[in-house]
Amino acid sequence: MINKHTSFGAAVLMGFGLLAGPGRFANTVQAAGQEANASAKPAPPIVFQAAGPTIASIQSMVDAFRAALGGLNNGSVAGPLVEGRREINWDGGGSTATSLVPTPFDGFLVSRGGRFTTPGSGFVQAPVEGLVDVFRNNRYATSFQPFSPVRLFSPIDGFVTNARFFVPGGGLLPATTRGFGVIFSDVDLVASRNGDRDIAGSSMTFFDANGRRLAHVAVPASKGDASVSFLGVLFDGPRVASVRISAGNVAPGANDSSRRDVVMMDDFIYGEPQPIQDIEALLELQDRSDD
Repeated sequence: MINKHTSFGAAVLMGFGLLAGPGRFANTVQAAGQEANASAKPAPPIVFQAAGPTIASIQSMVDAFRAALGGLNNGSVAGPLVEGRREINWDGGGSTATSLVPTPFDGFLVSRGGRFTTPGSGFVQAPVEGLVDVFRNNRYATSFQPFSPVRLFSPIDGFVTNARFFVPGGGLLPATTRGFGVIFSDVDLVASRNGDRDIAGSSMTFFDANGRRLAHVAVPASKGDASVSFLGVLFDGPRVASVRISAGNVAPGANDSSRRDVVMMDDFIYGEPQPIQDIEALLELQDRSDD
């Protein structure tokens, strides 16, 4: 039996349609009352989430998030632009090559306004066969599937990725976005709390230009190998300067335990980066470490 839970908060009156994909999955669009700057009294962010065994399980939710950000994919056009979104699918125009890159990874800094760092040693973009080779783990051949063919994305020697936003086109002008979403592969555990014990799982934490935490949201899970999950969070304006992405709870590698959750990432989808107007916040952001 398909078990689908959908809850609509007051902030989601535009009425997104949810289409059921095959198999066992969960779809949710909800207004989440997360931590925020009380003096500004912003509207609570809207959480888009779905998980299931196939790409169809999350496709409608991904499309709803895209529509909420703005129907136009601005690609690599220089900004700042007033509307639309940016997407990174890690596929390099259909490349099947395995690419190892250092941190910070600035491959999309000029074209899409995204800089990515990790406390680990770098990142990999690779099809599942490449992940097997890089991490020397044969189980990865059946553990993961891409959302957009054919490459997935992961930090090396860690499981945390930090995303920061800049105005696309060059110039290293820090920016903020109104929403950010990620597609994950093989999320088995949900970050939660059991009494006094934290259960580590995949999550995203959103920060404003002053370094204040705006929201912390767990990524939905789906049991079984090679499942797909989507989490996107939409704010009432361009308030997000950075996002900390925890993909799983252990670094991928040859000896990772089956009791841990190793997770890969695919498409990143986010609102058009907008220049920061607050000069004090801008200077503070420029002085802060990416990690």
